[in-house]
Amino acid sequence: MKDYTILVPDMCPIHFSLIKYVFDEYGYKIEFLKNEGPSVIEEGLKYVHNDTCYPAMLVIGQMIDALKSGKYDLNKVALLMTQTGGGCRASNYVFLIKKALKRLKYDHIPVLALDLSSLGRRGGFRLTLPMIIKLLVAVTYGDALMLLNNQVLPYEVNKGESQSLVNYWVKHLGAQFKKGKGYLISEIKRNLEEIVQSFERIPRLYEVKPKVGIVGEIYVKYSKLGNNHLEEFLVKEGCEVMVPGLMGFLLYSVNNSIEDVDLYGGSKIKKSLASVVLKYLIMYEEMIIKAVKKFSNFTAPSPFTHLKSLAEEVISRGCKMGEGWLLTAEIVDLVRNGYENVVCAQPFGCLPNHIVGKGMIRKIKFLYPKANIVPIDYDPSATKVNQENRLKLMLAVARENLEIEFNKFGGEKKFSKTKSYLPKLELKTEKSLD
Repeated sequence: MKDYTILVPDMCPIHFSLIKYVFDEYGYKIEFLKNEGPSVIEEGLKYVHNDTCYPAMLVIGQMIDALKSGKYDLNKVALLMTQTGGGCRASNYVFLIKKALKRLKYDHIPVLALDLSSLGRRGGFRLTLPMIIKLLVAVTYGDALMLLNNQVLPYEVNKGESQSLVNYWVKHLGAQFKKGKGYLISEIKRNLEEIVQSFERIPRLYEVKPKVGIVGEIYVKYSKLGNNHLEEFLVKEGCEVMVPGLMGFLLYSVNNSIEDVDLYGGSKIKKSLASVVLKYLIMYEEMIIKAVKKFSNFTAPSPFTHLKSLAEEVISRGCKMGEGWLLTAEIVDLVRNGYENVVCAQPFGCLPNHIVGKGMIRKIKFLYPKANIVPIDYDPSATKVNQENRLKLMLAVARENLEIEFNKFGGEKKFSKTKSYLPKLELKTEKSLD
């Protein structure tokens, strides 16, 4: 499989850029697909039943569109999808991809599933325990960079500086990965501290902006293709955006294995193994939180244990199809942290997320009257104009509420006097980083 080009749908650009370095280290040629446009949706609708969820149409359409582009040798290309299992329709993605390939007479193309059951060789692809640990470390760095970039980007004095810093850290961490560095606990802590300090030094314009959180089904929550570049739209509208990290979903998924045994019975061994994994994930999460709180004034992520306690206010932890209680808990957490305006991105066909998202809005608003939550549906028939109009209505309410609060306390726009900062290594050539 190492002489194949493995195509993967893109979802989290920062995280996946780091993850690619890990795969490179093990000799796998991974390419995250960036192709967009009407042809992607058309291919998805052509080869996926329209009762299937919208993310399935997009990722399968993106894969088929890429295969038809002529860019790849169809005898040396493979497709890779992540699998979480459970009652979500995403558990059927691999089958649906294979079915589409068969109709195209491309059924010779390997389709790989990335999940815990991949521990061992599967079709020439091997996911080992050391590799999993390195992938989790890449997610840790990705969460930190996404968090800090979102809080700096709307206020930066020198436009583009925050993104330049993200690009620098992706290359710098990638250079460490190539040398087998950046994975030890001491190295992770040091890197996170330096990352936080570098973003803290970017000169920023301090002004009052609407703070908007984004939750929803994991693909449309993160993917630009899935949510029609939602984050970019909100930033252009003058908002600060907060998107909960990917680590929270991983913690939630592992925690579900423990909850299953507690609620319904099952293997105690499975519970013990899941508990060990959970402790490691919490350790990575705590490193981000401590670095952000110690070296900056940025808003740090809330601990997973805190999210669990918030969920208990409004929903049972036994509700765990799709993003389950985590989605509800993320809304509550965002509202409590000052991101009272929340976009709940929901794809057509995702019944669990309509229940734990749209279905919980009334109860959340009862507990938190200032919550300004809008569910946005994403499907082939939903127009971008309609979605943006609904977002603008939400933002009109957000600005009205913000003006009321601002007038109570008053305030002035202030510039940071800190000098523009980029680490010295940024000045080195890409060759020297290798």
